[in-house]
Amino acid sequence: MSREQLKNVKCLVVKAGTSNLTDEKSRLDVHRIERFVEQLIELRKLGKDIIVVSSGAIGAGIGRMNLSQRPNDISQLQAAAAIGQGILMQTYEHYFEKYNQPIAQLLLTKDDFTNIRRYENLRHTLETLLNWEVIPIVNENDTIAVDEIKVGDNDTLAADVSIGANAQLLIILTDVEGLYTKNPSESKDRELIKVVEEVTPEVESWASRAGKGFGGMHTKVQAAKRLSKEGISTVIVNGMKSDILRSVLEGKDVGTLFLPKRNRI
Repeated sequence: MSREQLKNVKCLVVKAGTSNLTDEKSRLDVHRIERFVEQLIELRKLGKDIIVVSSGAIGAGIGRMNLSQRPNDISQLQAAAAIGQGILMQTYEHYFEKYNQPIAQLLLTKDDFTNIRRYENLRHTLETLLNWEVIPIVNENDTIAVDEIKVGDNDTLAADVSIGANAQLLIILTDVEGLYTKNPSESKDRELIKVVEEVTPEVESWASRAGKGFGGMHTKVQAAKRLSKEGISTVIVNGMKSDILRSVLEGKDVGTLFLPKRNRI
């Protein structure tokens, strides 16, 4: 598997992190969503089947309730998610509708992946939506999934969805360039890892040094490790850069590419 082969990807999952969709006050940033949608439309024009795993519901709720900061209390986070989920989807619908691109919402919990019948239903639903050229927008059901509201959970969800959809690639958008050997915000003596052939203990140690402020890199690397065993590539890139999704699918040397143990492409 090489970056050049990413051009041949047909089905991919794109995970957009909170930092890519919210402002410095953790509120939903509609301009960032607009730019994100524009990139997704470009991929659709290339004939790609896309599933989006999106953060942002809590941020939308924070903005709607005019909260001064992101709450720490679980019940308040759940309430913010309940308020914000509709706003988030309304925002996506507004920008996708400009391109006549239909979208769908899927709110999932762990049971949707551990219960065989529900999992099969999910797989069939995703398959049907993609056949209809719809872009599914997936999120955890944060209003009831107490254990799920914490940094990095959407990385695990994105891995689950990638496997369920039989995708060939997961692109994880974050606010750093990729996986570094050390926290880039704290150390100048760090190296950006361009390609990871295998997620070894050393690679995991690089991610564990990340800390919360490093984009939850540990959960991203664990997602990539899991997907590698399933034959799915993962790329972690800076989602703040313009046209980054197209750059990945054009095989450009951006972010960190995690190679699969077997090739689905």
